[in-house]
Amino acid sequence: MVLIIQLTDVFNDFIERQYDMSVAENLNARKIHTQLRVLKQIVICLICLIGIASILMTFERVQQLGASLLASAGVIGVIVGVAAQKTIHTFLTGIQIAITQPIRLDDVVIVEGEWGRIEEITLTYVVVRIWDQRRLIVPITYFIEKPFQNWTRTSAEIIGTIFFYMDYTVPVDALRTHLYSLVEQSDLWDKKVCGVQVTSMSEKSIEMRVLVSAADASKAWDLRCQIREKMIEYLQKKYPQALPKFRADIENMARE
Repeated sequence: MVLIIQLTDVFNDFIERQYDMSVAENLNARKIHTQLRVLKQIVICLICLIGIASILMTFERVQQLGASLLASAGVIGVIVGVAAQKTIHTFLTGIQIAITQPIRLDDVVIVEGEWGRIEEITLTYVVVRIWDQRRLIVPITYFIEKPFQNWTRTSAEIIGTIFFYMDYTVPVDALRTHLYSLVEQSDLWDKKVCGVQVTSMSEKSIEMRVLVSAADASKAWDLRCQIREKMIEYLQKKYPQALPKFRADIENMARE
């Protein structure tokens, strides 16, 4: 039994070496690693169960005990079935995760409002490594029963959104031109999406939405922060009057 488990580990390590997860485009590698991790645990559990059962059956007293309990096997089966219902459901969920793969190792997900990466998948729980190095432990059934966001389901590419709230005097075309110059100078931009739109307005200000794309979520976050800082600096120097401010009707106030 130990030899078979060791052979399983060797086979698992051999396959994992063929698919490197450290490369940028690692979607296929993450698929294989996820399936191997879950299936390896299933195989080891089955090997242990079969091995223990085989050892016990070599003892005559155990065989006699089994024969005496055979008459009440139906009742025992029902009791065990009810008691193990949750365990069986979790076990089957693990198999379903390995086959359908709504999540994979190193996927970027939003779970319970937290942004992180899938660090470990077991038959009973999933470990999500949060961006600040905390670990969120989630039951594996969560990813079948509840909605969540997977930012790398088909590709790691992502579009980042930045909102600015400006005064009505802001020169939109000038900001659009400056944004293009900023992203062209940045190594974080993947040269696919870059745009500025006025998406809303109120009696106090207008809302401007900036869209920029990046190769993955981490680069998109850094790019968004970079754009915010550079755009604010540009506005402070060139168009300080375009920053949001409270307005008052001076003429009406003077008459009153």
